[in-house]
Amino acid sequence: MKQRIAVVVAALVLLVGGYWLVKSKPQIQIDPQVAKFNDRANKLIEGLQQYKEFFKRYPTGTTADISKALSGQAEGGVIILATASSDKNDKGEIVDPWGTPLQFYFSHNGVLIRSAGPNKVFEDSRTSSDDLFRTDTK
Repeated sequence: MKQRIAVVVAALVLLVGGYWLVKSKPQIQIDPQVAKFNDRANKLIEGLQQYKEFFKRYPTGTTADISKALSGQAEGGVIILATASSDKNDKGEIVDPWGTPLQFYFSHNGVLIRSAGPNKVFEDSRTSSDDLFRTDTK
């Protein structure tokens, strides 16, 4: 009987100790602006893939040209709804949460979206950088 009680007590100690370790472990906090970039970039990638399915190619040109194409202001007047909530500047360019126009890169099978990040400067990848990237290669 004493052995059963000892086993039950040991099991409870392990359970409580494990629960305490999990709860006391610091949670990684994601900057809300970074989370916003990730969410919007995912929607933009979805919209760019939809554009490619419809037109058989990605939009071309400057950031403003790409923004116009996704907003239905270019060939065919097709509006890509996945990008409707994107923030834009006065030039009509899609911008990141810090107000800097995004950069778009396309390959035959994928998209890469780049943000200058909080410091609003596109930096060389060989140095320390706060630039953000989102991609979806298929």
